[in-house]
Amino acid sequence: MSVNAMLAAARATLGTQGRPNGITRAYAARHGAVFLTAPWCNMSVTEWARRSDNAAAVLPRGDRAYTVWHAQDGRELRRWFAGTADNLRKHAKPGAIVFFDWSASDSIGAIDHVGIVERNLGDGRVQTIEGNTTDACRRRIRAASVIAGFWNPAYKTPTKPSQVKPQPALDWMEEIVKKLPAIYYDADRPLTGWHVKTLTGLLEARGYPVPDTVDATVFTRHHDRRLREFQKAAGVADQAGRTGPPTWAALLKVA
Repeated sequence: MSVNAMLAAARATLGTQGRPNGITRAYAARHGAVFLTAPWCNMSVTEWARRSDNAAAVLPRGDRAYTVWHAQDGRELRRWFAGTADNLRKHAKPGAIVFFDWSASDSIGAIDHVGIVERNLGDGRVQTIEGNTTDACRRRIRAASVIAGFWNPAYKTPTKPSQVKPQPALDWMEEIVKKLPAIYYDADRPLTGWHVKTLTGLLEARGYPVPDTVDATVFTRHHDRRLREFQKAAGVADQAGRTGPPTWAALLKVA
């Protein structure tokens, strides 16, 4: 139960794209099949909170798929800040739930989209992680002009300095990374599936995209080339062209 755990849960879904996906399936399992293909930005925030044991702080009125209601939750807790550049500079903390209005108002009723703040850039902009941005989970840089407002959940923090441990969210993330499959290029029997699609999204997020014409769910020679380039640049210890825990960790940035 910490902001680090919330951010780690969000980072673990970077590269998720399309629908239904793991986030919409989890939400639909609780609330009905209609959510399998519904807009999933707020479902993402809900799932990150649940997976990181932060539901009490992030979801004070329960699961949310509708952004306006989630913003109202923060306002009712008196944690709401309008999305001005000054408020962003002073008050937007990592883990803040940040809401967007593409028509550039600060009206809660006009909110279109939501994500979480990963980093305050200090100049009226924030770096975010957002689900359902071009139907994928990606990092974005957002400015006050499109931010309707935000609120900072009351994440749990240790009360004594001696209790503070570096990267407290990584233990469970490391276990997940260890279980991710080895993916590599096999011309005779190409590897396929959601893990390949996730890898495709992560490579794009790290600046190593494969051509748009390539099937994201099939590991091709294009994937192999970009993966090797990433591994070389990241200095990971894996065998070149094959994903092991060091490569997955570098792609997910959890170590």
